[in-house]
Amino acid sequence: MTMEAYRYEDGSITYPGHPVGPDGSEPVETVDLSEYTADVVTWTTSYSTPPGVREPNSLAIVEFDVDGTPVRALGQLTTEDVEIGDTVEPVYCEELRDPEAGIREPESQEWDGYRFEPVE
Repeated sequence: MTMEAYRYEDGSITYPGHPVGPDGSEPVETVDLSEYTADVVTWTTSYSTPPGVREPNSLAIVEFDVDGTPVRALGQLTTEDVEIGDTVEPVYCEELRDPEAGIREPESQEWDGYRFEPVE
């Protein structure tokens, strides 16, 4: 599985990808962010989480540098042991939340994705 971002004609990159970029153009290619590391911009831990989400749940805004273009993403952390400025890498997770705990049919959506793990 890839952590797919979109690159647009003006060189900007968005994650998640959008059908129309900041300059109004359609995407020209995809970029797999799971091949890059990122720096923690800020983070927090939630102790009151939605049904099926682990508790506590640490989240971070991270910034990737893709060939000089900054790309920010929000996602879960693998640990609370992080600081602003730490380098993290995306790691694949089969279940970001418990499919049985929500109101939707489990088969109606995907439950996998990426968490950010500090690089040692």
